[in-house]
Amino acid sequence: MSKRRAKIKDVLERLYARYNHRDFIKPDPLQFIYQYSNRPDMEVAGFLAAALAYGRVRQIEKSLTNLFGRMGDGPFQFVRNFDAQKRAKLKDFRHRFTAGDDISDLLELLRDVFDEFGSIEKFFVQGYNPGDKNIIPALSKFCDSLLDMYAKTHNGHIPKGLSYLLPRPASGSACKRLNLFLRWMVRNDDVDAGLWKSLDKTRLIVPVDVHMSRLCRILGLYPIRSNPVKSGRPPSVQTSNGVYDRKAASLSTAVQITESFAEIEPADPVKYDFALTRIGILDNCTGHHRSGCQFCELFGFCRQ
Repeated sequence: MSKRRAKIKDVLERLYARYNHRDFIKPDPLQFIYQYSNRPDMEVAGFLAAALAYGRVRQIEKSLTNLFGRMGDGPFQFVRNFDAQKRAKLKDFRHRFTAGDDISDLLELLRDVFDEFGSIEKFFVQGYNPGDKNIIPALSKFCDSLLDMYAKTHNGHIPKGLSYLLPRPASGSACKRLNLFLRWMVRNDDVDAGLWKSLDKTRLIVPVDVHMSRLCRILGLYPIRSNPVKSGRPPSVQTSNGVYDRKAASLSTAVQITESFAEIEPADPVKYDFALTRIGILDNCTGHHRSGCQFCELFGFCRQ
């Protein structure tokens, strides 16, 4: 390991020691897993919490409180017995551009998954190969299988709202929310629930959004190049064939960031995800210098 990577590891370990504790989970959507004590409820709560983990943190928290309130004491039983009456109960639910019908379409699929497999984990591992370099092939099969299930019973039609909740890696999506769910399910520490025992945490992909990508640029964990053709557009990452394509780059960026973390912590490449994102959520980091920056663990790396 280079001296720079060793220095970064030291900073990340300090962040992990400082933030990776149950007390720092709120307002993260992960908090909703721990509102339940049995595994089936926790698994469903985690999947739905991750599915709606987009937008402002407080709005996510408000929407999930609303959703789980409609589902009563047990989200697993709500899904297991999902029917037209329960669909009506979610009809006027909305989180940004996810409507109640989108959630209901997803819950119908989960109901069928539980009927045949008993859990989301057992369904997911049908497409998991321990020999794969990372979790992306299994995640692709997971999303493809669910969407194909829906299409077969709806004349081949897949609503945009459902596609957004189950993004296909093949489309170039970084699948931030699904990778977040997998982190919660597979890793096991004071923050992550570790409910799934069938997957290897070394295969996980870092959940990458604009905040994580900014922090990783600050740390120098992946380079970013300006697009010389489309001036005035946000910067893009160059793909292997030299084409500047933001859609294609999003997944490759997540992989590249994960590989950089794997050089630092090979046995657990997503270990620092929660702690690192606390800088943005709890310390309100925007990537620009402001009062108090000198107290941040990343101050020595910040190039903004």
